[in-house]
Amino acid sequence: MIKLGVTGGIGSGKSVVCEVLRLHGIPVFDADREAKKLNETSPVIREKLINNFGPDLYLNDRLDRKKLASLIFNNKENLRTTNAIIHPELAKHFVKWADQRKHYAVVAIDAAVLFEAGFQSLLDKTIIVLAPLETRIERAVKRDHLSKEQVMARASSQMKDEEKARLADFTIHNDGRHSLLEQVEQILQEVSTLC
Repeated sequence: MIKLGVTGGIGSGKSVVCEVLRLHGIPVFDADREAKKLNETSPVIREKLINNFGPDLYLNDRLDRKKLASLIFNNKENLRTTNAIIHPELAKHFVKWADQRKHYAVVAIDAAVLFEAGFQSLLDKTIIVLAPLETRIERAVKRDHLSKEQVMARASSQMKDEEKARLADFTIHNDGRHSLLEQVEQILQEVSTLC
């Protein structure tokens, strides 16, 4: 089984690339969605978050996401602590998820913080989806109903595209001038030789 990682900055179109992978019959692990579930269900995450940030972080057995966001926004130490709690549990969850899909030739993970979280060590190949910053801002403003400033703040908190591109095995250009489908298919052809 080949494990692919797909990453890209906010509004880059990595989720669209993951949809194309799904259309090719490849199961995709949505790291963001799975992390949200784990924050609610993992006793390890709950205990460590409470130990670091206090019992009022969970209300009625649910993580108070707004409170956590306020604790980590503009506080690099709190963000580092939170990531150090969540990312290892999420990595274990992904490994278990992939093991349950051993009958597939290829599986993928959709993760905005793929390199930051060290997930590439669990993968065979990685893909970065790149798009011009203005395009990314427009997409994210439309999709997430955020202000341009909010999108810029999120984009600046992520690892720079150039750095991710150096680390990635494949690059997909989602700029409206290159066919996403053709780029994904070319990557899948190369990956199929590894199976």
